[in-house]
Amino acid sequence: MTATILVVEDELAIQELIALNLKKAGHLVLCAETAEQAVKMSNSVLPDLVLLDWMLPDMSGLEFARKLRREERTKDIPIIMLTARTQESDKISGLDAGADDYITKPFSPRELLARIKAVLRRRLPEMSDEVIEIGGLKLDPVTHRVYAQANDNNIKPEKLLLGPTEFRLLHFLMTYAERVHSRTQLLNRIWGDHVFIEDRTVDVHIRRLRKSLESVGKEHLVQTVRGTGYRFSVEKSEESVE
Repeated sequence: MTATILVVEDELAIQELIALNLKKAGHLVLCAETAEQAVKMSNSVLPDLVLLDWMLPDMSGLEFARKLRREERTKDIPIIMLTARTQESDKISGLDAGADDYITKPFSPRELLARIKAVLRRRLPEMSDEVIEIGGLKLDPVTHRVYAQANDNNIKPEKLLLGPTEFRLLHFLMTYAERVHSRTQLLNRIWGDHVFIEDRTVDVHIRRLRKSLESVGKEHLVQTVRGTGYRFSVEKSEESVE
């Protein structure tokens, strides 16, 4: 589970220690010492999660958390508050401000990584390392492999060859099976909202994905919902393929 994590912490020693452990765990790390810096960074690259210190020089962590929750672009970013405050009232204030979790200092790297993994699994299930099996397809996020189960159980499942973008697209659609996603939503979640490409790029990769699935008779699982977007569904649709 690799994520882009924004660490907002003004104590450089703590910031560097957190960043080091996150990088060792395979995450991409952005660091900011102030709320102002954090805003500039998130405007450039939308992080998957924010580690937010309570005490910042230009704005409290609570205020910044509320700011993130007010903005349409950042309202769904998971937030974990980092603070030395241990009172129950402080924890409640942090959660009320929009934090998904609350870790008191000092904390171990193992605890931090476990909390991050739990929050990402809950808020962004498409980033989970868990194997997904739907409609005769088996997708393993860790090995980046997809297998199609043959109708005859005695036949070995067939491995599909997918490009990295098609793999991410299939993983996302399978994670939210039956849910319809617009082209814009898919662009933001698969490519990132900082990448400026045309909506029709999604159509190109959907066609490539279907072409790969066609070899095992599974192209009908990736369906078009006219005027809306795409979905992964085991239910047959009359408008499933364009």
